Amino acid sequence: MKKLTTQQYAELDKRYIWHPFTPMKPWCEAKEIITIERGEGEFLFDTDGRRYIDGSASIWCNVHGHNVPALNQAVIDQLNQVSHSTLLGLANPPAVLLAEQLIKIAPAGLTKVFYSDNGSTAVEVACKMAYQYWANLGRPRTRYIAFGSAYHGDTIGAVSLGGIGLFHQAFKSLCFEVDFVPPPTNERATLAAVEKLLGEHQGQHAAIVVEPLILGAGGMIMYGPDVLRQLRALADRYDTLLVFDEVMTGFGRTGKMFAADHAGVTPDLMCLSKGLTAGYMPLGVTLTTQRIFDAFYADPREGKTFFHGHTFTGHPLACAVALRSLELFEENQLLAHVNRLEPILAEMLSRARGRPFVGAARHCGLVGAIELVDANGQPFDYHWRIGGALCTRLREKGLMMRPLADVVVLMPPLAIREENFRHFCEAVLDSLSWLPEIVAQKRNENRP
Repeated sequence: MKKLTTQQYAELDKRYIWHPFTPMKPWCEAKEIITIERGEGEFLFDTDGRRYIDGSASIWCNVHGHNVPALNQAVIDQLNQVSHSTLLGLANPPAVLLAEQLIKIAPAGLTKVFYSDNGSTAVEVACKMAYQYWANLGRPRTRYIAFGSAYHGDTIGAVSLGGIGLFHQAFKSLCFEVDFVPPPTNERATLAAVEKLLGEHQGQHAAIVVEPLILGAGGMIMYGPDVLRQLRALADRYDTLLVFDEVMTGFGRTGKMFAADHAGVTPDLMCLSKGLTAGYMPLGVTLTTQRIFDAFYADPREGKTFFHGHTFTGHPLACAVALRSLELFEENQLLAHVNRLEPILAEMLSRARGRPFVGAARHCGLVGAIELVDANGQPFDYHWRIGGALCTRLREKGLMMRPLADVVVLMPPLAIREENFRHFCEAVLDSLSWLPEIVAQKRNENRP
């Protein structure tokens, strides 16, 4: 691959690439585009040689760090066998062995693994499975229940379940019927709304679909594990399915392997991606129960087959690196490491509370969130992009961050070394002193 200058990469990027979740006009008008060339451990390096802590774990997926020799070798070893072979009508060793290990660590009762290739498709599979499950039983259901402010991905089924107007409103006419309940900032009210819907529309809901413990892209909204227990009880009482979207929370991010483990409950379907391959390759998984599997287990002439799949479903390279990642969890005692770092994050966030323009600071495991608000405690206008301005300046301190509007998200690789994690936390805390200046600048820019 030829090597270009930083400016040449930027020019070609602006000419050809349409970036995800990015307003392209300001992007193309920007003076600087950072191009990441390599990574090592918790660090990213750009084409000018500048080093940054990967403060968003490359969008919430990096687990063991970048350029990990053991993970690199797992990919190389599999490349020397076969790079890709379809899972349609064939098996491959990495997919078989990974499925076995996933069932060993998953909540008890999840016994079947359906592969896909990203988080959106893992959720899409769960939606379609839930829908067809009831149809196969001769009891068709077409409605779902989801949280407001939820994000479940960007395919149309996943968008149907999304409760973020900025992302999802444009596509609502394409979506299936979903009953939204308030996000669980008031847990009792949310549960009451779920039960009311189940009671009013008995036998109509295919599933309740939630992000357990943390609503990620909706602003890192956090809630307690008892909500999951209550949702499990409601799903059982009203005979519907419960789906946990653990695409972000899975694989150690909350301090346990899965968010479901905090509640001690088992969903009927569980969606995984992101940390599944430690951030190395695209891979998605939907885990489910024998009960659901049995509803599809029939003579093909009965028309109960689940006709869904992708070219790269169960990709051998991705499965091989995912399998090695699970081994590293044990070898490096990674969950214990996360639990040692969590108090450092909690202590820093406690010092952030009460600072000017800080409305709230919260955490769960190694997920931290600092919510920025105006002097009256209200959200800033979205187009002021206060969080974006703060995170852009943090690059000067060697931190690469990506906010959720005006929620500053702290989510480095789980394996970040303690001294670097302390530096990361202190740098974010120090940066809050810039907020009065940033707000004043934005106010001047947005005067009528």
